[in-house]
Amino acid sequence: MAAALAATAGAGATGAQAGEVSYLALGDSYTIGESVPEAGRWPRQLARTLRAEGIPLADPRIIAVTGWTTDELSAAIDAAEPLGTYGFVSLLIGVNNQYRGRDVNEYREQFTALLQRAIGFAGGRADRVLVLSIPDWGVTPFAAQSGRDPAQIARELDAYNEAAARVCAAHGVAFVDITAVSRARGAEAGMLAEDGLHPSAAMYTAWTRLALPAARQRLSGPGGVPGN
Repeated sequence: MAAALAATAGAGATGAQAGEVSYLALGDSYTIGESVPEAGRWPRQLARTLRAEGIPLADPRIIAVTGWTTDELSAAIDAAEPLGTYGFVSLLIGVNNQYRGRDVNEYREQFTALLQRAIGFAGGRADRVLVLSIPDWGVTPFAAQSGRDPAQIARELDAYNEAAARVCAAHGVAFVDITAVSRARGAEAGMLAEDGLHPSAAMYTAWTRLALPAARQRLSGPGGVPGN
């Protein structure tokens, strides 16, 4: 989508302190939080909220850059130093595949490979992986100015999200729908960053609220809080 680049955050360490659950967040602009302060990113908000509830989730190591597609994220993971094992992993990827007009079947194949890698980073525990759906950028002012058909964007994103949801179900991974709230509120000024495309910290807060129950369950369910 927008061409601005953001540096991969948290390179080199898990970021977890003693007694904390390490967290790896994989994605694109929606994970790096393009145009919002670091504290406003949804993975940071999620970790902070869970810590306030007594679940010691560390601030995430983030591997994400604005504009990345599924294959570009995979290549970045390849290029990183050995990532090791994390207590919790999140994944949100695909909007740039749709933006570039890529086929949904290609997305399904590449998303499946990324999800399997995410499960590997979680020590083989699919119950420690969380996937968020792709939000609908077609409701934004940026989309209106681009001349793209919002109905077509919605249809294509629905196909992408259906594919991802099915893959997650097959692997026993939680899939959280944030697309609905992005459509309902994504055109509001307060829910947008200054570029008129990316979410504001307030929208990321809405996503955090939706992701919280699944994350809470996976980090405090049977077996207790996982090790680092």
